[in-house]
Amino acid sequence: MSFTLATWNINSVRLREDLVARLLEEEAPDILCLQECKSPVEKIPTAAFEALGYKWRVARGQKGYNGVAILSKLPLEEAGAEDHADLGHARHVAGRLENGVTIHNFYVPAGGDIPDRAENVKFGQKLDYLASMRDAFHGARPEKSILVGDLNIAPREDDVWSHKQLLKVVSHTPIEVEALGKTQEAGRWVDITRKDIPEGQLYSWWSYRARDWDAADKGRRLDHVWATPDIANAAHSSRVLRHVRGWEKPSDHAPVLATFDL
Repeated sequence: MSFTLATWNINSVRLREDLVARLLEEEAPDILCLQECKSPVEKIPTAAFEALGYKWRVARGQKGYNGVAILSKLPLEEAGAEDHADLGHARHVAGRLENGVTIHNFYVPAGGDIPDRAENVKFGQKLDYLASMRDAFHGARPEKSILVGDLNIAPREDDVWSHKQLLKVVSHTPIEVEALGKTQEAGRWVDITRKDIPEGQLYSWWSYRARDWDAADKGRRLDHVWATPDIANAAHSSRVLRHVRGWEKPSDHAPVLATFDL
């Protein structure tokens, strides 16, 4: 069984329903994981996606913010959702394919602007969320699983446009990178994107604030595809669809894809 999986922070699935449909038409991934859907589950658009063959869906939603969904051409059953750190946020949902592979879709808190939990509650929530993920993976080591999503951390020096200038900027601070590393280690997750593309600058997010995001190219790799060691070697063909960031009225994130032969 071979399937291609995509992850994309869509920044409102209702506002960008046409962009989701365009991606599904042009790239035709078998599975699309969306974050920051900003919609209650019952109001997530489905007709256009189902018409393109995406008949299966699992989701968690909230009005106006957060929200995660998995759209699939392949039969998919719900495999739970965790409220890590007890934030009451719709930030995780899991689905299981018929071959037994579990797909976890995460939207980790962004963490605000100040990298200090004493001054910024949101930063503390982000660290607590990662710690809760870490503890969950320690408690039940995942197997035959894929983890994707907007993890809101660019861990490597070449995952950001300037390591030196972003060391004190939320998403690349040492404390966040360490927390993400411990979470990854707890589940023995393999970074599939960097397994396939081990060298060089690589980004999946470019700020709306940049007048010309493409020319400035001040990006960060915030969106990730991980897999457990038992299936990591089955993954290949990772890529970031940078051009999608240039579509009309886009999300500030680009889709990240990988193919698995299982």
